[in-house]
Amino acid sequence: MDIKLSHIEGLVEIFPKVFQDERGFFLETFSQKNFAAQGIRLNFVQDNQSFSKAGVLRGLHFQKEPFAQGKLVRVIKGKCIDVVVDIRKGSKTFGEVASFILDDVRQNMVYVPPGFAHGFATFEETIFHYKCTNYYDKVSESGLLWNDTTLKIDWQIENPNVSEKDAILQTFDNYLKTI
Repeated sequence: MDIKLSHIEGLVEIFPKVFQDERGFFLETFSQKNFAAQGIRLNFVQDNQSFSKAGVLRGLHFQKEPFAQGKLVRVIKGKCIDVVVDIRKGSKTFGEVASFILDDVRQNMVYVPPGFAHGFATFEETIFHYKCTNYYDKVSESGLLWNDTTLKIDWQIENPNVSEKDAILQTFDNYLKTI
């Protein structure tokens, strides 16, 4: 596997080796030993999967401490833009945004450490999968408004389909008042 470091500490894009032939392909999506050899030591406790039609935007979600989650995210089928915001208090890149195009052709993944708001928007029908380092806890659930003018995120789609819940999440400025 190849690792591409982001400008934000701890955030990495991962390109697994994909073995293809006339029958199809095979790839290893996670090996604790191989990730640890790259300096990424993780203990996953939960896997989640979603299906989204083209034009769906989910996020920006996070869980508050002590239930903050690290996530290894990937697309099983389809293509999306994956977006994260560093919300780690005291981080040199606090408030900065990073984005990645994830698809089923390159089979790339992103490791999102705890302390990030996370979301994605689909360019086509997409099956999205992620492994979590902590369990979901409804009371700890929170998020940031996807179209917050302070964050200036380019989701690369017009008029996304956003849930009622995500449409009323807090702005980044309101989040700052809570930390």
